[in-house]
Amino acid sequence: MSAAAELKRTPLTDLHAQAGARLVDFSGYAMPVQYEGILPEVERVRTQAGLFDLCHMGRARFTGPQREEAAQALVHVNVSKLKQGAIRYSFFAREDGTTMDDVLIYRDIDGEEIFFCINAGNRERDLVHMAEVASRFDCTLQDQSEELAMIAIQGPASVRTLAPLCSPMPDGEGLAALKYYNFYRGTVCDVPAMISRTGYTGEDGFEIYFPTDQAPAIWNAMLESGKDLGVTPIGLGARDTLRLEAGMALYGHELDDTTNPVEAGIVTKPIKHPHDFCGRAAIEAMVAAGPPRRLVGFTTESKRVPRQGYELFADAESTGCIGTVCSGSPSPTCSTTVGTAYVTTGHHETGTTLYLDVRGKRTPVELVPLPFYKRAR
Repeated sequence: MSAAAELKRTPLTDLHAQAGARLVDFSGYAMPVQYEGILPEVERVRTQAGLFDLCHMGRARFTGPQREEAAQALVHVNVSKLKQGAIRYSFFAREDGTTMDDVLIYRDIDGEEIFFCINAGNRERDLVHMAEVASRFDCTLQDQSEELAMIAIQGPASVRTLAPLCSPMPDGEGLAALKYYNFYRGTVCDVPAMISRTGYTGEDGFEIYFPTDQAPAIWNAMLESGKDLGVTPIGLGARDTLRLEAGMALYGHELDDTTNPVEAGIVTKPIKHPHDFCGRAAIEAMVAAGPPRRLVGFTTESKRVPRQGYELFADAESTGCIGTVCSGSPSPTCSTTVGTAYVTTGHHETGTTLYLDVRGKRTPVELVPLPFYKRAR
């Protein structure tokens, strides 16, 4: 049996293969890295729209009387203050403040649940952590990763593609009225679904959750709906460039077992709400002391692409490394090469010139604010 055959499949794997995608191993799944090419796929999402298979991501929920208390023990946002249909970006931390994962948390009062979207590569350990927390409260953890599929549509044509397939919101408003980082329960192609205005590209778009057995039909319906708008499937390669341009962290790069949310810029001020969560004391101490290193963005005119682990120096001759690259990519949107890195505090200010070591050769980079790209609203 080939290595590819041993990888896990999503309900859309066959459709990717039929469309000519190049499949690669991503967190144990056979996932499409590209269809027509990374750069044209980036441009398509920025100017039209693209469809993403996210079925490899983890999906889980807390139900029961103390579901909010259990969720609060995990995340830094004030769960009790979230309104019906609200979504927030947060993280799971250890007691020492290091990040286990970054997550989206959904508060569904009507459905009496707290829902989480978690990263595929961290799914198993996240669920163990969540189960341990659930055991301390009167609530139940349900792993919905296999029973729910997840598809995203991203780009300027997202509303026009998805709206004809969706039921209106409960108040009667159409899809276009859904606010960013909010969701509602309705139908897509007459299939019960959770529809959220979220995404991982920096563009307008939606992520939808629905029963797994409906994934091929809904995927094809979305492609058909967006056909005249230029909508096509998009691979992981373009998604990585899109999220980097938008300054969004990727676990395993900007975040990992050694990083904390203070140096990553997720938590920058003292947390005001009174509720405890795992890692709070350590994170508050980091905020008070200030992080010894910081996540920064940089650009370079060099054609040498910065790779994860490449070292940064204060000048062209010094021997003391003051930073390490997290991510890097040519940016077709910004017409330059962009990257992120952790650098020693004091070398992190916007406008600073540092030197990237690429196989023994040093090339200048300029520190710039994140994100590199922000869409017009």
